[in-house]
Amino acid sequence: MKRRSWLAALMMSTAAATFSVPVLANDEAPDAMVKRVSTEVLSAIKADPAIQAGDVNRIMALVDAKIMPNVNFSRMTSSAVGRYWRQATPEQQKRLQDEFKTLLVRTYSGALGEVKDQTLSFRPMRSKPEDTEVVVRSEVRGMGDPIQLDYRLEKTSSGWKIYDLNVLGVWLVETYRTQFAQEISAKGVDGLIASLAQRNKSNAGSTAKAS
Repeated sequence: MKRRSWLAALMMSTAAATFSVPVLANDEAPDAMVKRVSTEVLSAIKADPAIQAGDVNRIMALVDAKIMPNVNFSRMTSSAVGRYWRQATPEQQKRLQDEFKTLLVRTYSGALGEVKDQTLSFRPMRSKPEDTEVVVRSEVRGMGDPIQLDYRLEKTSSGWKIYDLNVLGVWLVETYRTQFAQEISAKGVDGLIASLAQRNKSNAGSTAKAS
């Protein structure tokens, strides 16, 4: 589970750097884009003591500045919530997105400090020019056996955007969809929001004690 947390954190940061150059995003192939910036991301993490120390404020700022404008987080959240998303009011949807983002950042913030000498190796992408959704597959090397690390991207009017992440063969959205469905079935949408808020509050307390 520790390796999974580290990899998910790495993917979030890779997404941040991947979409920090919007001028190229519209024309560049998704696999070329991810491959081009992966080395820069690893270098940036290694060079930032605050991220390595798990500084949540620094990581939240990174997410807001680089990830949120370019990742389809609305689709990521709605997919995780599943069929209940359509039952939620606009206000509930906004709160779900906010709490889900905070949950992801706080869950994986501490894992970023484990980045050392790892490298990424990319597999050939199987896609057609007309495809609007693709999977970019890669492996992390330097932590024993190579570890699967994949991205699901969709083509939009403003370029390719990530909407799901795969760590060790498990897709992030599917993992949370099961958890969220149980929460909503028992307590409704507001119950899920309250549960996420409580988890984020607990995670924030744990982070404060650790620092």
